[in-house]
Amino acid sequence: MSTTAQKTIVQTAVKAQTVKAPATKKPAAKKPIVKKPVVKKAAVKKAPLKKAAAKPATPVKAVKPAKVKKPKLVRDSFTIPKDEYVVIDGLKLRAGKLGQSVKKSELLRAGVKALAAMSDIQFKAALSNVPTIKTGRPKNSK
Repeated sequence: MSTTAQKTIVQTAVKAQTVKAPATKKPAAKKPIVKKPVVKKAAVKKAPLKKAAAKPATPVKAVKPAKVKKPKLVRDSFTIPKDEYVVIDGLKLRAGKLGQSVKKSELLRAGVKALAAMSDIQFKAALSNVPTIKTGRPKNSK
């Protein structure tokens, strides 16, 4: 609020009091209005807030150095029969219908986790259901 606006407010308050009150009480009414500066109260309140805000900032900085490292990724290629590759596409569609978009690599990783969670007997049975194929790149057939 500007000083001219404050003066206007004080003058209107004094005029209102002069109409209602006798002339002897005018000086008493002016002093409390002028002695209460709004700016000083706000300045006193701001100082403690700045000190309080500085204290919580220190623990936040201590939390930042604890970064989680990303796992190192390995790129690999493999040979898979066409019928099993079609099964992967079918599983991707099945996940899409369930509302879960999935990539081929995510499906394969989920399969690895499922195999790792199996008991030794279940794991051996699952491996025996997969036929062995010749490794290497297939020849181009035109």
